[in-house]
Amino acid sequence: METNKTTYDRRSFLKASVLSGGGMLLTVSWLSSFKSADKMQALNLPEQWASLNGYIHITPDNKIKLICPNPEFGQNVMTSLPMMLAEELDVDWKNVTVEMGPHDPAKLGAQFTGGSNSVRMYWKPLRQAGAAARQMLREAAAQTWNVPVGEVTTKAGVLSHPSGKSAKYGDLASKAAAVPVPKDLPLKAPKDFTIVRKATKNVEGHKIVSGKPLFGLDYQVDGMLIAMIQHPPAFGMKLKSFDAVQALKMPGIKDIFSLKLYEDGFEQGGFDTRTFNELLVVVGNTTWEVMNARKKLVANWENAGDTKDTMGGRGGKKEVVVPGALETTSTQMQQMHEFANKPAQQLRKDGDPETAFKNAAQVIERTYNAPFLAHNCMEPMNFFAHVTDEKALFAGPLQAPGWTEPTLAKLLNLPADKIEIQMTRMGGGFGRRAYGHYLSEAGLISKKVKAPVKLMYTREDDMTYGIYRPMYTATYRAALDADKNLIAFHVKGGGIPEHAIHANRFPAGAVDNYLAEGWQIASNITIGAFRAPRSNFNAAAEQSFLDEVAEAAGKDPIEFRLELLKKAKESPVGKNNEYDAGRYAGVLELLREKSGWGKPGNEKYNRGVAAYFCHNSYAAHVVDMVTRDGQPYVERVFSAMDCGIVINPESATNMVQGAVVDGIGNAFYGALTHKDGVPQQTNFHNYRMIRINEAPKSIEVHFVQNDLDPTGLGEPPFPPVFGAVANALYKNKGRRFYNQPFQPDFEKNVKTTI
Repeated sequence: METNKTTYDRRSFLKASVLSGGGMLLTVSWLSSFKSADKMQALNLPEQWASLNGYIHITPDNKIKLICPNPEFGQNVMTSLPMMLAEELDVDWKNVTVEMGPHDPAKLGAQFTGGSNSVRMYWKPLRQAGAAARQMLREAAAQTWNVPVGEVTTKAGVLSHPSGKSAKYGDLASKAAAVPVPKDLPLKAPKDFTIVRKATKNVEGHKIVSGKPLFGLDYQVDGMLIAMIQHPPAFGMKLKSFDAVQALKMPGIKDIFSLKLYEDGFEQGGFDTRTFNELLVVVGNTTWEVMNARKKLVANWENAGDTKDTMGGRGGKKEVVVPGALETTSTQMQQMHEFANKPAQQLRKDGDPETAFKNAAQVIERTYNAPFLAHNCMEPMNFFAHVTDEKALFAGPLQAPGWTEPTLAKLLNLPADKIEIQMTRMGGGFGRRAYGHYLSEAGLISKKVKAPVKLMYTREDDMTYGIYRPMYTATYRAALDADKNLIAFHVKGGGIPEHAIHANRFPAGAVDNYLAEGWQIASNITIGAFRAPRSNFNAAAEQSFLDEVAEAAGKDPIEFRLELLKKAKESPVGKNNEYDAGRYAGVLELLREKSGWGKPGNEKYNRGVAAYFCHNSYAAHVVDMVTRDGQPYVERVFSAMDCGIVINPESATNMVQGAVVDGIGNAFYGALTHKDGVPQQTNFHNYRMIRINEAPKSIEVHFVQNDLDPTGLGEPPFPPVFGAVANALYKNKGRRFYNQPFQPDFEKNVKTTI
């Protein structure tokens, strides 16, 4: 059993908060400091709900409502997070209802969905909240029955005493709400879990399949207007002038105007972005009317020239110059080729790689390239805003309300406690909705027209407005001695506008002579987090290259990786290695067993393997490829994961399966290109996505069983899919592929490289 304190004096709380970046200690502190009788009016709960803390509410007739703090975009946190609460509260899951909480960091914590952090950062605080509420109920029962609290037990929402006395939680909830919050909370040992680790259906599953209003696009209020933005046709351009005479004559149109998102010198926060700063806005009664009126606008655009942004929030305040060139993909490729041949920033160096390469019996060198990628969330960007001089209400899909609220406060000149953000279910996120510019746009528009407004992006708006996965390249070199042993490893990576190199990840720590370098090229094409940022390219290139090195060394690709991991575990090289070599090897060993790697019966498949560590978790895949109708097709996939304790095996399996399909689709087809700053792909007709009939027939998912604290799962399965596909494609086509997406290369039977 583990015990965790939930009370901190103000000094220790502030100190710990600074050390953790604010983090979840907000929740811990509030659980221990707010008065239990507080009815949490911010949640608009009816009086009959007894609030035991910010997350748990119980009625006299034993209805139990658990509040999910984090935004939901399909990873099923609305089920898994409350499961952790319910486990320590000791209730019957079938009696539980779950509700999405509003943005309220004081009572509900950080409320950030991203970086595969939801389960990891709430694992202790939510269990503490559940254990605290259970103890308060036991105290209330002990007082009512005049018995020692140690004699009161709980099971499935019922309190019991050896004398035969019993009560449902609801019978004593009001009394329990007045009990002081306990200081020390014993938490269950994993062996005693009854809810966590059990396959559990999505609590919103019925609402989703029956079309209930859940998403931002569903949000409606009386008197709400619709707004759309006409942005410049190219990155590097800005609005010069416009003529709205004809557009204003269109039915249902209320106003057309331009406004700035950020005034000159505005200090942007960590998740702020400025793709196009001057907005041309059309406001009207309905989506259809606004779309039609927007077509009648006559807008004149001009080159923006170099601009300067003031950035804050991450890494301190700094001035950033954004170049004004109208960029073209072919020119960008040429730039990257030039930069790849220049000296770069050294990120890590172990041993003497220069000498090792000079004395090597064989040197293998390969370059890998990947394009910009669009997020393409199924639900395009949208948000509701109603801003007055006194307060503001926002509602819609958002990953990081805590990062967005300070920006809204500055833009709207309102204190944070006068800004309410209601979070709807997201129709996809993948990092795109961590950037809150569309909330800021909606708020400024509402303030301008003095009415409630829903800002809507079309699919074309969404795809051409930026926030892409960056454009990457990396050159890998490996040195082998006369006995085919790997004696040196060098990676030099770059990108627009950032590189993807994680210098302290495998095979760092497993090679005596190691060098990692990085470089980047500034751009006005805005980028952002894209499911496993940087890792999704880093894993693809690295795992493809390791297969080539294994082949040159005459070794099985899984065995080759395991040999390196054995060295990293037994005699690691250097410092700051991010991964646990034993756990890394564990997923490969599990995958080798479950996929039947190297065993008879799989001869019809072209098999590719890859493994990767990111977001504190370990993932590995075997991709089995065949030729169907003359084209390569991934028929089945075996996956192995180590993410610690798996809260909900059903949703965890679904998440891995989704990552596999997403990875296959992006590896084969994903690409967004530009010509003179203009995005060349605007919708699904020319931005290729994987089709239903192209998805694997089976994806078999296995988890390493351990009692370690849970870690990330939304992102870690995604990156190694690219490498596994590339390695299987080599077997299928008889040659290596170095440029994503792979389909144009194998269809044209050409090879290009930087």
